[in-house]
Amino acid sequence: MPSSTPRSKARSAGIVLHRRRGGVRQVLLVHPGGPLWAKRDLGAWSIPKGEYAAGEDPLQAARREFEEELGSPPPAGDARELGEIRQKSGKYVRAWAIEGDLDETQITSNTLPLQWPPRSGRWIEIPEVDRAEWFGLEAAREKLNQAQSALLDRLEVLTQ
Repeated sequence: MPSSTPRSKARSAGIVLHRRRGGVRQVLLVHPGGPLWAKRDLGAWSIPKGEYAAGEDPLQAARREFEEELGSPPPAGDARELGEIRQKSGKYVRAWAIEGDLDETQITSNTLPLQWPPRSGRWIEIPEVDRAEWFGLEAAREKLNQAQSALLDRLEVLTQ
C-alpha cells in the first residue's frame, strides 16, 4: 500500500509478528521500558517499531527496529504489508505482518538514556522495551496504542 506520509511528520516502521496457537491468532507486542511506563498497561503496548529517515527503506528499518527492541532479527518469512496508520500523536506507523515465533522470555532490548526525574540533571539508562508478550487479537486490541488496532484488523483480513 502506498505511503501518504508528509515529509514533516515522524514516521515509524514496524513488524506485526503473528502465530497461530490452539486455533487462535496471536500477535507479539512490546511494552515500553522506564519509569514513565512502569505502571501503565492498557493502551501502552505497541508493535515493535521505530523511526526511519526519509529515503530509508521502511521495511529494512522495521527489521532493524525489531532486532534492536527484541535482541534478535524477525523470523524469516514473507513480509506482507499492512499499510500505514496515524497515531494520536501525529506519528505515522507503517507495518508488515510476518508469521513466525519468538521466545518472548528471552528478549534483550537496547537501552536509552533518560533524564529522571525530568529536569533533574540526573540521567539513567532504561531499556527501550521492558517486556514482550503474545496476545490473542481481542486482548491485543485492549493493550495496544488505540490507533495500532487498525493493523490487527488488517492482519485478520490478510490471514483469513
